[in-house]
Amino acid sequence: MPDETVLQLDLPGIRKLKSGKVREMFDLGDRLLLVASDRISAFDVIMPNGIPRKGEVLTQISFFWFDRFASLVENHLLAGANDPLPKYLQSFAGKLSRRYMIVKKAKPLAIECIVRGYLSGSGWKEYRKSRTVCGIPLPSGLTESAELPEPIFTPSTKAEAGHDENISFEQAAGIVGADLALQARDLSLKIYKAGRDYARQRGILIADTKFEFGESDGKLILIDEVLTPDSSRFWLADQYRPGQGQPSFDKQFVRDYLETLNWNKTPPGPMLPADVVAKTSAKYLEAYERLTGRKL
Repeated sequence: MPDETVLQLDLPGIRKLKSGKVREMFDLGDRLLLVASDRISAFDVIMPNGIPRKGEVLTQISFFWFDRFASLVENHLLAGANDPLPKYLQSFAGKLSRRYMIVKKAKPLAIECIVRGYLSGSGWKEYRKSRTVCGIPLPSGLTESAELPEPIFTPSTKAEAGHDENISFEQAAGIVGADLALQARDLSLKIYKAGRDYARQRGILIADTKFEFGESDGKLILIDEVLTPDSSRFWLADQYRPGQGQPSFDKQFVRDYLETLNWNKTPPGPMLPADVVAKTSAKYLEAYERLTGRKL
């Protein structure tokens, strides 16, 4: 496993549009270049050192799902996982290898499209108070981590800073319009169910996930990343125990370590020790191998 991590990425001569928690976005004129770094965040704070190969895993899992869901929904890919880099990017091949996507420009929807199949996180907190999640009534008697009778669409706002806020479907429709909200809900549920059923056969329960959609040429298309350990809550099926919190598949070693520190969970984050980094990297790679049946 390589020791080097890609934390910051600049491509001289190529304009960077945005640097997110994990991804860098570059302008290629009529298209975009998305590059997944090895940065990792916990408690909404980016750690000073990253996780080797994490960016490769996120990108390659997304390629896998984009290909698998191509008949369900159009996506933003303009180049496949094995297509050669354009000539003007070939000098950056070492930096970009296996961690980039060349995609259509699209206007992102102004809501996060979240699907929950199990009762966890903020959904479990709300359920305990009101027997609802994002205002959706649920049966009484459900326990933490219980599988829901049917997956539910629970949109949220997109916060530039701080936390996204859960909103009702009606509020989402007020933000993006009723037609787009309906399309986004139907597509989100369809994709989640297909991914959940497949992943379960591979020993992974996808408890919940976040999809991103954008408008391109008058259509709603799937963009960003898809059903990765960063955009989803993955649980190991053979360790699943309803009635309690479940071990996180990807960041558990990072979170467990951070909880032992006298750290107030505000920036800057502490340096992660080598054993925590190695174990976390192995978990990301395991997610890829379980889902695809291949080694990265």
